[in-house]
Parts: sequence; C-alpha cells; structure tokens
Amino acid sequence: MSAVTRTAVTASRPTQLSSARKIRNLFMGALITLATLIVVAPLILIFFYLLKEGIGAMNADFFTKVPAPEGEKGGGMLNAILGSLEMLAMASVIGVVVGVAGGIFLSEYPRHPLMPTIRMLSDVLAGIPAIVMGLVAYGLVVLKFGFSGLAGALALGFLMIPIVVRTSEEVLKLVPQTVREAGLALGLPKWLVTLKIVLPAAAGGIITGIMLALARVAGEAAPLLFTAFGNNQVNTNPLKPMSALPLEIYRGATSAYDENQRLAKAGALLLITLIFVTSLLARRFSRRK
Repeated sequence: MSAVTRTAVTASRPTQLSSARKIRNLFMGALITLATLIVVAPLILIFFYLLKEGIGAMNADFFTKVPAPEGEKGGGMLNAILGSLEMLAMASVIGVVVGVAGGIFLSEYPRHPLMPTIRMLSDVLAGIPAIVMGLVAYGLVVLKFGFSGLAGALALGFLMIPIVVRTSEEVLKLVPQTVREAGLALGLPKWLVTLKIVLPAAAGGIITGIMLALARVAGEAAPLLFTAFGNNQVNTNPLKPMSALPLEIYRGATSAYDENQRLAKAGALLLITLIFVTSLLARRFSRRK
C-alpha cells in the first residue's frame, strides 16, 4: 500500500467514526423520546378524556350547590370542595409539624441514638398503603368519637409525614456546613443556628416538599372511606362526617346513573387540575429559590 493510500484511509477513519456516533446518538435519542411518550401518554389520555366528558358539568352549580338526589339532574360538589380544603388544611398541621421536625432531627443530629429508629419509622410509614392509614385513624378516632373530618385529616396527615420528612432532610443537607459553623462561631447554640440560619436557607425546598405532599394526598379516597365517611350537605365542623372530592368521585363513578357519573368526571377533572397546578407551582417556586 502506497503512502498516499495509507494517508487517505487514515483520514477517512475519523469521518466514519463521527458518522457512527451520530447514528448511535440519533437512535438512542429516538428511544428516549419513545419511552417518554409511552410514560406520558396515559396521563394525557386520561386528562383529555376527563376534559371531554366532564367539562360540560363544570358550571356555576358545580361550584355552588350540593349533590342532587341520586339520579336527578343538577347539583354540584360544593360540599366536597370545601371538605377537601378543610381536611387538607388540618392534615398540613400534622404533616408539616411532625415531618419538618423529623427532617431536622435526621439532618442535624445524625449521631443521636434515636436517629436509626426515627429513620426506620419514616421508611416504614412511606411504604404503608393509604388504606392501612385509614384503618389506623379508624381505630384511633372513629371507634371512640365517630366518623369525622378530623379523623380523615389525621389519616391524610399520616400519609404526608414520610414525604415531608424525606424532603426536609435532603434539603437541609444541601445547606453548606460552613453556614452552620459560622453561626456556632458566633457563640449561638445549635438549636438557634438551626432555627434562625439553616431553616431559612432551606425554606424554599421545604415548602416545595410540603406542596408536593399535599398534591400526593389530595386524591386519596381509601382512607377517607373509613374516617370522614362523606356528607351530602356542606359541613365545616371537623367533628362531624365530612365529604371530599375523592369520596364524591368514587361514589359518582360507581353509580348507575349517568348524571352522577358526569359529576364524578367533572370532579376528577377538577382534582387533576388542582394537583397539576400545585405541582407546577412547587417546581417553579423551587427553581426561584
């Protein structure tokens, strides 16, 4: 082989390798795009199905009236909307206080003797099904005091705790150790450094975790079947049975009447929209921080 031929072959190899890399890159990019579409497709199909079937029922009556008698036209989900908001607010008190406290403990006191126990309890809570949480709240509250919105909020609060604990712990770990050392160097006690310096620095991530936890529990119906039970009228007393969007969706979807099914689809559309908006706001707030 002449020197000219060898030079030509050597020069062509980088071009061949570059073309092969481009082909592999395009192929893998197509596979990733296809996998993403497969994952997202069910969510898109569900949303557009509910949009098509339920948007017609989302009128003024839907937001201002209680459900009509079984099978009759009209009515709305005012009782379920207010009940969901009230129970989520009460659940937030439980989930945020206990969850953030647990996250602080796991992040700031890693050598404490109770740390392995707290972490194990958090991991166990994260793996318990929602219906079991409902049964726990049923045994703690319902058997003694009857069905109530407070029992439903307790079950939802239990579901929020492990999510808030894990999020708070991970966000607090992102705060640089030098920030803590600077506070301690000024003579501040550790608890004051955590409260006044570390927590404000991680506030954005903690708030994001709380919003995502709310979005996670907002659609739970199973624990509310054993606790809140439901109510066809507007009730703001947490010690009485209370309705919620997941409960009304479940009952409407299992009804034999088309009108009830139509309201259930509208309720599901509202619930998915609220969860989507909450998740979107959480991510936007997190990026800003």
